[in-house]
Amino acid sequence: MKRRSIAFRLIAAVLAVELVSSVLVVLLAWGYERHAHFRSFDIMLRGRADSVLGAVQDAEDTADNVMLDKADLRLPPDDIYEVFDGGGRLLGRSPNWQGAAATYFREDRDGFARAEVNHRHYRVMKIQGSRIVDPGEPGGGKLRQVAIVYGAPTEAVWHAIRGAVEFYAVGSIVLLLVTGPLIAWLLHRGLFPLRQLAALAGNVSADSWQFSPPASARETPELAPLTQALENVLHRLERSFLQQRAFVSDAAHELKTAVAVVKSSLQLLEIRPRSIGEYRSGLERCLADCSRLEEIVGKMLALARLEGAAPAAEDRPSTDIAACLGEAIDGLASIAELRGVRVLAAAPNPGLYYVAAATDECSTLISNLLLNAIQHSPPGALVEARISVAGPAVRLEIEDRGEGIDPAVLPHVFDRFYRGDPSRTRNTGGTGLGLAICKAIVERAGGSVSICSQPGSGSTVTVLLPLTAKEAEIHAAASG
Repeated sequence: MKRRSIAFRLIAAVLAVELVSSVLVVLLAWGYERHAHFRSFDIMLRGRADSVLGAVQDAEDTADNVMLDKADLRLPPDDIYEVFDGGGRLLGRSPNWQGAAATYFREDRDGFARAEVNHRHYRVMKIQGSRIVDPGEPGGGKLRQVAIVYGAPTEAVWHAIRGAVEFYAVGSIVLLLVTGPLIAWLLHRGLFPLRQLAALAGNVSADSWQFSPPASARETPELAPLTQALENVLHRLERSFLQQRAFVSDAAHELKTAVAVVKSSLQLLEIRPRSIGEYRSGLERCLADCSRLEEIVGKMLALARLEGAAPAAEDRPSTDIAACLGEAIDGLASIAELRGVRVLAAAPNPGLYYVAAATDECSTLISNLLLNAIQHSPPGALVEARISVAGPAVRLEIEDRGEGIDPAVLPHVFDRFYRGDPSRTRNTGGTGLGLAICKAIVERAGGSVSICSQPGSGSTVTVLLPLTAKEAEIHAAASG
C-alpha cells in the first residue's frame, strides 16, 4: 500500500470537506431558491386570478346573472383560466384551454394543483369570490358567487431556479479551484517546522549527537512536546551510547590486563627449567589470575542481565529484605572478623518488610554494599546496617567509619570500572563493578541509591526499594 504524506492527507481531507460543503450549499440553495421563486410565483398567480375576478360584471339580464368581460383583461397569452358562477355555469375561459378543468387537476400538498396543457406544465390555483348585482336596489342588491381557476406555465420559474443553482455550483467549483492550491501552499508552509525538525533529527548519528531544535518547532504548541521528547530521547541515547562505549573500552582494558598477567606468569615459567615447587607456585598464580578473570566476566554478564528490560511492577517477585540482611551478615562474618571490623544490624524482625525485588538480587545488593563497607573500614571500626520504612518504600542504610570518599570522586562511584584509588582497589580485589551492579539492581526494582560521604568520617549508602503492594497497605494502615 502506497504511503501518503501528512500534507497530502490533510489537503485531501480539507478538499473533501469543502466538496461536501459545496454539495450541501448547492442542495440548500436549490431548496431555498425553489421556495422563494414559487412563493413569488404563487403571489403573482393570485394577483392575476384577482384581476380575472375583477372582470366579472353584471350581465344586465332579467335573471341578474353575471358575465366575464374580457375587454379590459391584459393577461399573458400562455396563462390559462376558467370562470364559473355559483351554479357551475362556465362564464369564460382562456382561448388556449379547452375542456373541463377538473380533468387537469392533480392536487399538491400546498393547496395548489399541477396541470399539463398542450404538453406544458402549469401551476394552477382556484379561488372563490363574490360580486354584487344591482347594488342600488332595495336590500343592497343580490350576491353572486364566482369560482376562478387560474394557471400559469412553470418553465420560467424552473429556469430561474436552475440558473441560481448553477451560479452556486459554479461558484463552489471556482472556490475549490482557488482554495485548493492556497490550502496546499498554506499547509506546506505550516509544516515547514516539522520538516526542519525531521531534517535536524536525521543528522544525528553515533559520531554526532548535536541536536538543536529550531525555534519554530519550540514555539509551535503541537510540536513543542515532540521537540522536548526528541531532546530527552537523544540525550538518553547519547548517554547510554557513551556509557556503552566506555564500558566496552574499560572491559577490554580489564580483560587485556588480566590476560596479560596470566600470559606473563606462563612466560616466566618457560624461560628456564624450574623446580617442582616453582612450577606449582607459578601455576597457583595463574589460577588466581584466571579466577580474577572469571570474576570480571561473571560480573560483566550479571551487569548486562540487570541492565536489560525490567519486569513490570506487578510481575516483580517479593523478597524479605530483613532476612537477606541477616544472611549477608552471616556470610561476611569471617571476612569482618579477619579485618577486625564489627558489623551491627539494626533491622526489624524478618517477615515484616517485603520489597518488590528478586531474592538473589537483594542478597547480591546487600552483600556488595556490606563487603565494600568492611573493606573500606580500618581495624576496630564499626559498620552499621539499618532498615526502616519511608512511605511506600523500605530504606536500607549501611554506614561505615572508614576513610570516606573524595568529593571529586563521589559522583563517579557508581560508574562501571571506576576506581578512585586504583592501587587500593587492586589490593582489596575489586573489579570496579560492584557498585555499578548495586545501582543496576536498585533501578531494576524501581528504587534509588545514593552515597553521602565526608573524607575521614566514613560513608553512608542509602537504598530505597519499593514495598510490595500488600506490605505498603499494611504499613499505611499501621501509620494511620
